[in-house]
Amino acid sequence: MVWVLIIIAAIIFLVIVGVIAIYNRLIRDRNRVDNAWHQIDVQLKRRYDLIPNLVETVKGYATHEREVFEKVTQARNMGINAQTVKDQAQAENMITGALKSLFAVAEAYPDLKANQNFLMLQEELAGTESKIAFARQFYNDSVMSYDTRRQKFPANMIAGMFSGTFTQRDYFEIDIAAEREAPKVQF
Repeated sequence: MVWVLIIIAAIIFLVIVGVIAIYNRLIRDRNRVDNAWHQIDVQLKRRYDLIPNLVETVKGYATHEREVFEKVTQARNMGINAQTVKDQAQAENMITGALKSLFAVAEAYPDLKANQNFLMLQEELAGTESKIAFARQFYNDSVMSYDTRRQKFPANMIAGMFSGTFTQRDYFEIDIAAEREAPKVQF
């Protein structure tokens, strides 16, 4: 009888330790997703700080391209005010398209293309875009890892018991059709 109680106690102990381990892994993965999102925010802030300088530099050469400048500014403001991953991804798609148009405008002005300030800003922005792409990839990888763990047995039972704590996360997705479309510039 004593052995039966010891075995039952050992099983209960192992179940409790298992639940704690799974819970802690879910917490770690959720925090990794949150951290990855904050890394995207850091790079986007850097991009948002560069855009007005770039626009002002181009404005000095291409004063009649007001529509392009307004689109870039509008897209930047939309990105700054985005609240969800989906809204942020939509805003970033708009910014990417607007920047493509801005660079297409710059191609038409040889003096601008030779301007050191413009070249420096363009290089900074290109570096920032690479960092954003890496941060997006890391975020999406973190979301996949978290969601996979959250959905697998027995973690899905633990996540279900704490359903408000371990919710599914959205991926940072781009608009593929918009990415393939060439910017339209009219003079």
